[in-house]
Amino acid sequence: MSVDAVVFDLGNVLITWDPHPAIAKAIGSEQATRFLADRGFDFTSWNHQQDAGRSWEGGEAVAVLAHPHWEEAIRAYRANFGDSLVGAIQDSVQILRELHAAAVPLFGLTNWSAELFPVARSRFDFLDLFEDIIVSGQEGVAKPSPEIFAILAQRIARPLQRCVFIDDSADNIQAAKQAGLDTILFTDTGHLREDLLLRGLPLAAA
Repeated sequence: MSVDAVVFDLGNVLITWDPHPAIAKAIGSEQATRFLADRGFDFTSWNHQQDAGRSWEGGEAVAVLAHPHWEEAIRAYRANFGDSLVGAIQDSVQILRELHAAAVPLFGLTNWSAELFPVARSRFDFLDLFEDIIVSGQEGVAKPSPEIFAILAQRIARPLQRCVFIDDSADNIQAAKQAGLDTILFTDTGHLREDLLLRGLPLAAA
């Protein structure tokens, strides 16, 4: 298959993201662990709403009203968001740089709050290698919703069937397959380079 473009998820593919350090900065490690494990609160679902376009002010207000005992933890995440961006995943970034150097069209598709995405923009210069980054919070819809893949198709102006999509979420990968993309489920096992080489992309062998 000839590949027209490669589309990268960002969090935990190119940038290690972990909310624990941001929350622990305010309430301590043990309490942060308890908060993130609280199924009654469900941090993942709550955070997803901001990724899908809800404002942080609104998201915090709803959460604090329903879970007042967690107010400090709730407010700590946004206040210390930079601490959740643990660092670049260097092997993946090297692949991104090699693809860019070979003039492969590159795009980002990320679930990320519009309000918080500038924190990543200011810290990670490799984000400038993308022709475009579709940020869910700016679009008002997040993966794995089919609508965001329709937005991707419009923005990249290429058939999705000729594009490779890399994501660490099985649900997002399944949705991308249904949208027609060739997909790679990203793990930390060092397989990404080989997977892209198998698709004929111009990378150095491992």
